[in-house]
Amino acid sequence: MKKFNYGKQYLDFTDLLAVLKTLRGDFLTQGPKVAEFEKAICNYTKAKYAVAVANATAGLHLAMLALEIKAGDEVITSPITFLASANCVLYVGASPKFADIDSSTALIDCNEIEKKITPKTKVIIPVHFAGQSCDMKKIKEIANKYNLFVVEDSAHAIGSDYLEKKVGCCEFSDMSIFSFHPVKNMTTGEGGVITTNDENLYKKLLTLRSHGMTKDPDILTQNDGPWYYEMHQLGYNYRLTDIQASLGVTQLNKIEKFKKRRREIIDLYKKSFANDDRFSFLEEKNYTNSCFHLCPILIDFNKVKITKKELFIKLQENNINLQVHYIPVHLQPFYQKLGFKEGDFPNAEQYYNKALSLPVYYGLSDSDVNKIVDIIKMLAI
Repeated sequence: MKKFNYGKQYLDFTDLLAVLKTLRGDFLTQGPKVAEFEKAICNYTKAKYAVAVANATAGLHLAMLALEIKAGDEVITSPITFLASANCVLYVGASPKFADIDSSTALIDCNEIEKKITPKTKVIIPVHFAGQSCDMKKIKEIANKYNLFVVEDSAHAIGSDYLEKKVGCCEFSDMSIFSFHPVKNMTTGEGGVITTNDENLYKKLLTLRSHGMTKDPDILTQNDGPWYYEMHQLGYNYRLTDIQASLGVTQLNKIEKFKKRRREIIDLYKKSFANDDRFSFLEEKNYTNSCFHLCPILIDFNKVKITKKELFIKLQENNINLQVHYIPVHLQPFYQKLGFKEGDFPNAEQYYNKALSLPVYYGLSDSDVNKIVDIIKMLAI
C-alpha cells in the first residue's frame, strides 16, 4: 500500500545531472558552485548578498555571532517553531524569550512582541511558520522604535511572498535564513542560506562560516605569500559543499512550479474538509502569498471520539505518517529548567493540542489527497 509522509523531496533528471557533473568535476567543496547558488538566491530574492551554509541552524547561529549577541542580551522569538530558533540564542550565551502566537495564523503576535521587550532585548526572530510570512513591516516598525535587530527565520518560506516581494529580500530585516532540508519547499539535502543587504554583516558571515579565517589582503596583518591566511575571530566549519549547491541551483529553478502545486494541494484539503466543524485551517493573510511548507489541520478533539495520540497511531497504521509542528519550545524539559512553564503561552499550547501536519509535497496527486482526506474523516469519528 502506498505510504504518505508529511513532506518529501522531488528530484528530476536535471537535479541528478547537475550533481553528477559536479561529482565528475574538479571541486566537490569550496568551488564555484557555491558562489553560483548564492548568486541565484540573490537574483531570486533580490537581496544584495547571500551566504550558503551547512543548514539553517548554522545560519541562525552565525546571524547571532555576526550581530555580536552575547551573555546578558535577550532575543524574542515564537514558541511555535523548531528548537533552533531559540537554541541559536543560547549558543552565544544570551537569553531566549518568547512572544505568544496569533491563534488565527500560528505566527508570532506583534502585540505580544512589544510586551516582551526590555532594556536587554537586542533581536527579534520572527518565524515564517508553515511558509506564511509574519507581518514584517509591523515588526520592523517595532524594531526601529526600540533600536533592535530583526533576523527572519525563513526556514519554511523559500518561494513565499510578502507585500508582493520575495521573503528573503530583507527589506524589513537585517538577515533572513532559509532551510533546504528534504522536507522543505526545495532541497540541497542538508543546507541553508543567509541573505542580507548589509555589506558589513555579509563580510562577517563569510569569515565566521569558515573558521574565522581570511585571505583578504586588506584585512591581513602581514602577508607571507599566496598561501597565507589568518584567523581573526572564532568561527566554525559551516560551509555548504559544491555537490549540495549544484542541487540547489536546479531546485531553485523549479520553486515556482513547486509553489503552484503546494497551493493547489492545500486548496483541495480546505475544500474537502469544508463544512465539517471538526476540522479547520490556519488563515492566510492578504499581504502574503505563501509557498506552503506545511499544511497544519486543526482538529477539535472535543467533537471526535478519538484522542490525538490514538488518531496519529491509527493514521500510521493506514500508511499516513504525519508530524506535529511543533511542540511549543517552552514546554521542552531543557527550557523548563530555564524557568519557562506550562501556561506561559496559552495560544501556542492550544494550537499544539489541535494541530497535525497533513502531507504536502510536489509529488502528491489529487487522488492521493482525496484518499488521505477520506481516511482522516473515517478515523476521526
